[in-house]
Order: sequence, then C-alpha cells, then structure tokens
Amino acid sequence: MSLFPLRAGARMAVAACALLSAIPCAVAAPGLQDYVVAERARPVAPVLPRSAFLQRGAVVAIRLSPDGKHVAWLRDRGERREVWLRATAAGTPRRILGDTRADTLDWSRDGAWLLLRSSRDLQALAVNGQAGSGRVATLGGTASPAMLDTDPSQPAAVLLVEREGPAAAPRSWRLLRVDMRGRRTTLWQDRQRIVDAVIDAQGRLAWLQRVEGGELVIHRLVRGAPQPVLRCDPSRRCALRGLAPGGGAWLRTDVQGDLSRLVRLQVDGRIVEVHTDPQRTADVDEIIEDPVERQPRFVAYRSTTSQLYALTPHDDAHLATLRAALPGRDLDLQPGVGIGARWLVEAASPQAPLRRWHLYDPATRSVTPLLDDVPLDRRSGEQGAVLDAAALARPTAVTWRASDGRRVHGFLWLPPGRDAARVPLVVVPHGGPWNHWKPEYRALSQLFANRGYAVFEPNFRGSTGHGRDYVLAARGDFGYGRVQADIVEGTRWLLDQGVGDRERVGIVGASFGGYSALLGATFDPDLFKVAVATVPPPDFGWVLRWVLRNPEALEIGRVVPMETWLLGQGIDVADKATMARLHAQSPLANVARLRRPVLLVAGGEDRRVGLAGVIEYAARLKLADKDVALLVDEQAGHDGGSPLAREARAYLIETMLHRSLGGAAPVAPSTEVRTYLRRNLRLPGGLAPP
Repeated sequence: MSLFPLRAGARMAVAACALLSAIPCAVAAPGLQDYVVAERARPVAPVLPRSAFLQRGAVVAIRLSPDGKHVAWLRDRGERREVWLRATAAGTPRRILGDTRADTLDWSRDGAWLLLRSSRDLQALAVNGQAGSGRVATLGGTASPAMLDTDPSQPAAVLLVEREGPAAAPRSWRLLRVDMRGRRTTLWQDRQRIVDAVIDAQGRLAWLQRVEGGELVIHRLVRGAPQPVLRCDPSRRCALRGLAPGGGAWLRTDVQGDLSRLVRLQVDGRIVEVHTDPQRTADVDEIIEDPVERQPRFVAYRSTTSQLYALTPHDDAHLATLRAALPGRDLDLQPGVGIGARWLVEAASPQAPLRRWHLYDPATRSVTPLLDDVPLDRRSGEQGAVLDAAALARPTAVTWRASDGRRVHGFLWLPPGRDAARVPLVVVPHGGPWNHWKPEYRALSQLFANRGYAVFEPNFRGSTGHGRDYVLAARGDFGYGRVQADIVEGTRWLLDQGVGDRERVGIVGASFGGYSALLGATFDPDLFKVAVATVPPPDFGWVLRWVLRNPEALEIGRVVPMETWLLGQGIDVADKATMARLHAQSPLANVARLRRPVLLVAGGEDRRVGLAGVIEYAARLKLADKDVALLVDEQAGHDGGSPLAREARAYLIETMLHRSLGGAAPVAPSTEVRTYLRRNLRLPGGLAPP
C-alpha cells in the first residue's frame, strides 16, 4: 500500500522504470532545482569555529501556568540549574531556586506549585509563598515509580505508576495519586503492567491502558470493572490523551489506518477521526491541549515540513495572527486559559540553533518577545557567541522514487554560495533505525555545511514519521538489503540531480547510522569513499540478541517486551535463518571486501552496542591491513560522552573527511583535545593530531 496514490499513467511509468532499471527513477524535482539555485545565490559563509556547533542552549525547559499568568523556566548554569519565574502581564524575571537537578518542569493544575522532575525524584516548589516545598516522590529505584501526568481532577496532585517486585518478574503495578505533601492514594492495582490512565472530573479512573501478553489493551472502567475496548498489536501505536466529551477518550493512534492521527475513541469501541495530516505524508508529532480541561486544540506534524493546525475556527484565527508575526518559524504553543491569560509561543528554525519565546495576548492579538535562549559552551558552561543565522545552511525536504517504486523521504543541506555539483557530499543516515530526521536544527549537519559539504539525510523505509506502512516496508531487511538500498539509491539520485561531486562522497552515522555507514563503505566502495561510524553495531543481528540478554532490553521495551516488539517490526531474533542472513550481510562478516578508510568510535559504558564487538571488528580490519582508526572512550556511553569527547570526535570527523574527500582542513585542536586523543585513540589510522 502506498502513501501516495498514483494516477494510472504514473503507475505505468513506475512499472516501466522498475522493469527497465535497477536504479531509482528520477522524480521530477523542480523544487529541488529552485533550492539549488537559491542557495548558490547566497553569500559564501565564513568558516565558523568548531566550538560554535558544540554549544547547548541555557534554557532546559519552560512552561506556562494553566491560567496564563506566569512563565517558569529551568536555566542551565554549568554545574547547576536555576528556576526562574516571570509574570506574563509585566515585570522582571526573578530567580526562585538557585540549585536543582531537575531536567523537566510542570505546573500543578491550580498554578500554585511548580513540579521539578529529575531521574531521581519529583520535587514541589511553592510559587505563592505557601509552605510545603519539598520532595513529592522518589523516581526510579527498586519500585521504579514513574510520573504519568498531573492529575486533571485535583488542584495539586500527580499521577504515578509504580511497580511491585523486581523488573524481570513484577508482582503487580499500582496507579497512584500523590499530592504536594507526598500523600499517596492508590487508584488502581493490577497484575498487568499499567501503561497509561485517564481520570474523570470526579477523580475516578475512567480509562486504563495496560500490557496483556504482547498487546496494548485499552479498557473502559464500568462500575469499577475494566472492559476491553481496543486492542493494539505491537506494530500499532496507541497513546491515550485524555477524556473526550461523552465519556470517550482522546487517542493518538494508527489503528484502522496508516498514519498516526488524533481520534476519539467512543465508549463502544468506534474510532472517530478528528485530525490527520492533510498532505497524507506525516504522522502526528504533537497534540497541544487546553491545560485545564485537557481538550485538544492544535495538532502538529514535523516529518517533512513543520505544520501546525488548529481544531476550531476561533483558534485558527489566532494561529493566523501568530504565523503573520513569526513567519517561517516552527511554532510550539502553550495556551493559557481564563481572563487575561497569555499564551507562550516558542519559535524555532532549522537555521537557528537557539529558540526564542514570545507572549501572545489573545484579547489584543499582540505578540511580544519574552526570552531568547543563550548559547553555553559545553565544556566550560560559559556563555558563548550567538551564531549568525544568515551564515547557516537552510535545509530542504527531498523525495525520490526507489527502484521498487516506493517514494522515500529525506533532507538536503547545501553550503551557502557554493556550486552544488562541485562540493563533496556527506550522507548521514539516522540512528534507531526506528527514528527519523525532522525539519529542525542539527549541529552536525550545520558543521558539515559550514565546511563546504552538501549533506544528505535519508529517512529510509523503516523510519518513523511517515506512517505504519513506511515503517513495516523494511520487512526486517536491515542487512545489505532493501533498507540500505534506499540510502544508496537516494544518494545516486541526488548525484543525478547535480548535487555533489561523484568522486567525493562519504557516509557518516551513529548507532544504526554507523552500521549503515560501514555497510556503505563495505558493499558500495565505488560510491562511498570514506565512512565514519560512531557506536556502530558491526553485526546488527548479534547486537539485537546481545541487548535482549541485558537490562537495556527492559529500558528499550518499556511498554511491551522488546522481543515481542521486534516481531511486530518483522525481526524474529529466534529465527536462525534471519540471524544468519543478517550476519552474512554484516560488515563484520565482510571485512575482506572493505577497501575504503573507516573511523570507528566506541564507548566503554555503552549498553546498547557492546564495546567488545566494535573492538573485535577493528581488530579484524587491522589484521587484514585495512585503513582503520579506532577511538575508545572508556567513560562514554551510547550518547557520545563528555563535552570534551564530543569536541574530539568532531575534530576527528573533520580530519577524516578532509583527508578522504578534500573538504576544508580542520582547525588545530586545543591542548585538552590533543591530550584526550593521545589517551583514547587506540588505532590512530593517520588521524593523530600533530
């Protein structure tokens, strides 16, 4: 089934293409050519310091109170985080807490408390001068309590789910209401895992979602007893969103369809579609709700372009005002409710590394600046220089036709002012593989573009964001098969469109993207002249089995068992033939075929890609006299490690691409980076700094 129904003539053309050629047919791309011309006409960007692409924003989280009268935010100060508060009508921001470990914050329904959440605990912070600030609940730990949401039926309470017994064999699960003093009320106890719940206005449990076998099952509570209404197999997405009028439930799901969308689940099990992507290309990315009544008001899609839709004509008029005031921005809204309430408006862009926040007054339809994010140096925590957006790349969404007829999506970033046909091309597959690139700022792609590279980010089949059919089209073929073919064919298609120098193409990725980079260098050396692979699984099937044997599987498969979920994606780790095929097509089993230089980066604390597997692969390459460099940071995990590790890795990647593709030479590293590289470069491969 295709997401893009074709006219009869188009179907015939695609069929002819599939019969006549093993390479992808070129989809007419006038939009792409317009983009190429526009980027060539821009001024050439100055070379910006590497450190500028390694900065982080100072604002960690920001939330509007339900009544729209106050804004609170977490501000990073390097070694600590602070909580700031400002009235929306007027006034000066004031710091109300000087040190917290929290990484998210929210408001109680009555707006009297701020909820500060870290991986360890949930703290309540009084904002009206009342007594009682302190710990509400311990999170994680042996009982693994996790916060679901604030309680929509209470002035100031939260909903938690808690496990009783060990993670591998829990005895039961409890749904708890916890007030700001830490007093707990059990709303439901179950032998099945509780995933989500909906509370009615009287504080009673109305809907319950739990795991039963390998399915997610949504129950309606009738006179205190759960009655199943909807079953979702592991390949489906089902997320409860709140109580709908008439006793139904709001649901984000792809059940009875392909794309994830907003629906209303009726008490009799019927599904009523409320909103789906008008372009029929994207899954729902976000549902924005009324903070008091919890009714949906806006729906956002962010798969190819950022689109925001209002669900009522009244809100649509306000959205039109915001679009006119903040053109070309990806808008994220937090509407306040009540007399004098303001809205909090976040404006972001792929060309802007820092976000900006504005206040919107729906009574006067005025938009006023509130707060600009501040860049912080990752290593020192000191404030850095703001990047000039005019010097940064402007990405565009691209679509091509694979050799089997499927339309595939991705993004292209071009360096400003350069001839697209003459620049080297870097292909960057995403990790996951069940993930996708979005139309948002990405530091690595901006760094590459600033160094004069075109950057291609393919959202190959198996990626999320484009519907269930798009995900399942991978059919578990994650070796050198259909998924990798999308990446290769997309790269060749771009070259055919006059983007990139055919003799200077590299491939760079992390996690599954690193695995794809190794596949590219191993099996398509005529196309890819160099590969950089960070935390890569050298054998995808082996890594899946390894993850299933360690506690990481419990984290990854936190809703349904990971093995069950993988079956829904077309991968049976117990099937010997499937695992044998993945191994036979792996970089590990094809060391002899590799004839391009590779850079490998691994972490000693990585719980998803075992260090031993990467070292074994590097050793085999070295014994076979291949051009390989290996960096191992014993302290780094799967996320890349410390700020110093990230800076050193960026320098190595720049050096590798310069050496193999003739791109811009990297600026010499600092003394700290040199010391780090001398300590952690196990196989220098010619990359050791002078």
